[in-house]
Amino acid sequence: MRADGAFLAVLLHVAMAAPLAAQDPLSAIDWLDQQPQEDTDFGLVPDAAALAPQKQEPPVTRDASRPEVSVRPLDAPSVDAVGLLPPHVTGFPQTLWQASDTAQLADLLIAQNVDGQPAMQSLLFALLLAEALPPEPADGGFLLARIDRLIAMGAIAQAAELLALTDAKSDPALFARVLDLSLLAGPGVAACEVLAGQPNLAPGTDYRVYCLAQTGNWDLALTTLTTAEALGDIPATKVNLLLGFLDPELAGELAVPPPSLRMSPLEYRLYEALGEPVPTHTLPRAFANADLPGDSGWKAQIEAAERLVRAGAISEQRLFAFYVANQPSASGGVWDRAAAVQRFERALDGGDPEEIDNALRQVWTVMAEVGLSTAFAKAYGARLAEVDLAGTGASLQMQAALLSPEYERLSRRLEPRGLSQEFAVALAQGTPEAATAPDPHARAIAEGFVNPPPPHLQALLNGGRLGEVILRAMSLAYQGHLGDDTALSEALATFRAVGLEDTARRAALQSLLLTAEG
Repeated sequence: MRADGAFLAVLLHVAMAAPLAAQDPLSAIDWLDQQPQEDTDFGLVPDAAALAPQKQEPPVTRDASRPEVSVRPLDAPSVDAVGLLPPHVTGFPQTLWQASDTAQLADLLIAQNVDGQPAMQSLLFALLLAEALPPEPADGGFLLARIDRLIAMGAIAQAAELLALTDAKSDPALFARVLDLSLLAGPGVAACEVLAGQPNLAPGTDYRVYCLAQTGNWDLALTTLTTAEALGDIPATKVNLLLGFLDPELAGELAVPPPSLRMSPLEYRLYEALGEPVPTHTLPRAFANADLPGDSGWKAQIEAAERLVRAGAISEQRLFAFYVANQPSASGGVWDRAAAVQRFERALDGGDPEEIDNALRQVWTVMAEVGLSTAFAKAYGARLAEVDLAGTGASLQMQAALLSPEYERLSRRLEPRGLSQEFAVALAQGTPEAATAPDPHARAIAEGFVNPPPPHLQALLNGGRLGEVILRAMSLAYQGHLGDDTALSEALATFRAVGLEDTARRAALQSLLLTAEG
């Protein structure tokens, strides 16, 4: 199995090398991204500050050296156990899932809505990538649910890394994901070469035809397509797409069907090959990865990165590197954001407090409009805290500091102004009850730091269903995100009860500051 996993890792690396180019800035899990690895090097990993629990959570390392990272599956009876992040990194026990039911966990994973909640996104990534003993039945369904959830979030590199730990060539369901990930990243030639040797792995005749052509078997591809059409095994719309792909001279005479509402990665590549590419902003999030190399233009590249950063699928450093890569050629929308970031960086480099204040107010406004305040804070919060600002600039400086991964350290460096900031600073230090809550929402947050978890979740905890409890608490956090303060309080209490102190603080700070921001 190890040999097959190594082969698959190389296959996926070749397929994804173009869109995940070396221009990707330092991943937040820098020790995972930089360590020499035999098989994989995708460069897209979620935020370390979020994935490696802090505060009262189990320590990641006893010193400042980079920990050794295991990317091997546990000695377990199922691929459901594989993960990229071992227990000493996540802080989760190996029994995270073991007492729960696979179908129930899969439903909870699918049901999670973490949009607009960076702390919950980071926690979900930690759960999806965790190496732990599987739930029952350990039939591979839990791994498929994890991979599908990663793809839905746009995290195609992380999904590919998980697949590289399996013997996907012996499982049609897993290999179907390999094919789709390869096609999301590029033409998928390497995956097609595997399929050419093992046609039984094809998820459909359309994939079989496409891969035969990609590996040079054009005549067999055409024969396979016409036979499938005659037998009614392939829809007429797909027949025209494939015929146009197989015979470019015929393509102009064919009626190209409109894109389907549920487009597959294969259909996306076929439209592209026919010279009628479908804009990725109209498609599910995973397709945004196709625009990251910049082949569709700088604007599409930035918009794709913004979309993926909002989902937590790529590092915010990558987005801000794109913002400063060129000079905006117009105004409005993405161009205003690029111009504002470039102006802010120049001001920050220049060191003049007045210029920084002006640039900060402008860039904060345009980032907040598109839900990127936390991404901006993660990229610049610590550096911005070194500047002596006043007035509005100082208020934004405090918000950026408290939304950054170093919120606790920076909260001790900056001076709070007013009850709201005093409460936020106390929250950052883990003692919101020590400050006056300025409104009912803040009081609900403070209660989450002193109350026990709700009885129904405590009962599940007593039954050893830790992972399930965390997922259910995340669902409560989403209700809190929608305005249910009681649900938010219960979620925070649960996170703290299971040792996720850093998650609780970050979720509370984001709820407090981003709600106040509007």
